[in-house]
Amino acid sequence: MSFQPVIPAGGLVGWRFLQRTMATQTETFNQGVQIARDTDYFLEKIGQIDSAEQLVSDRRLLRVALGAYGLQDDIDNRFFIRKVLEDGTLDPKALSNKLADDRYKRLSNGFGFGDFPVPNTKLSDFGAKIVAQYRQQAFELAVGDQDNAMRLALNADRQLPQIVSEQGSDATKWFRVMGTGPLREVFEVALGLPKSFGQLDLDRQREVFSDKARGQLGVESFADLARPETREALIQRYLLRAQVAETAVPSSGALALTLLQSMPRLF
Repeated sequence: MSFQPVIPAGGLVGWRFLQRTMATQTETFNQGVQIARDTDYFLEKIGQIDSAEQLVSDRRLLRVALGAYGLQDDIDNRFFIRKVLEDGTLDPKALSNKLADDRYKRLSNGFGFGDFPVPNTKLSDFGAKIVAQYRQQAFELAVGDQDNAMRLALNADRQLPQIVSEQGSDATKWFRVMGTGPLREVFEVALGLPKSFGQLDLDRQREVFSDKARGQLGVESFADLARPETREALIQRYLLRAQVAETAVPSSGALALTLLQSMPRLF
């Protein structure tokens, strides 16, 4: 039986426990039979893959490839994934550029089948890079099987520094957040935005995200989200608000809301 992450409680208590035990838990998780078999196979075979067709024809390779980008639910959509990979990202008309979910563009760009004469699968460090991403994503999914809010918190803590490090303006990076479902949910809940918020014009949505993040988290520039203390403040607000929304015990919800309201704004 594979190792299941240990989360003794929800909310901030569970989050702090997970932070303290992360190194030990992830190491144990990565030694699980299925994870080890899949990653060993990927490392052995990926350098032999020359095309998107070859990749999608090998279910074991595809499982790791998609899992590394959080797209594991598309494992049976082989024609669609092949099209995403073969189109690349450089052509504005490429399929991944037409999709709202930014993960498809990152998948296509990561493998490079449609953009370069020689795909990235031929790079010496490519397999190790994808395997590391896959292990992170698999651990987050296992956490999510027990507490989905905790999974989204881990995802945000991992992804935000990556987005900060990429080229582009603050507006571009906010659009990236808006186009990545798990990240968007963390920000919407943490900033207290209603579900109807998504019906606004995209430029207006970006302005609201930016303004709310500045007012509640002290985020003057998107680069501020690379700071661990700023991400921690975001995650704490998210977990507390999520706990308030989910709790069935009024006293517990009131306590969580009081804690949320008492949190200082970061500058």
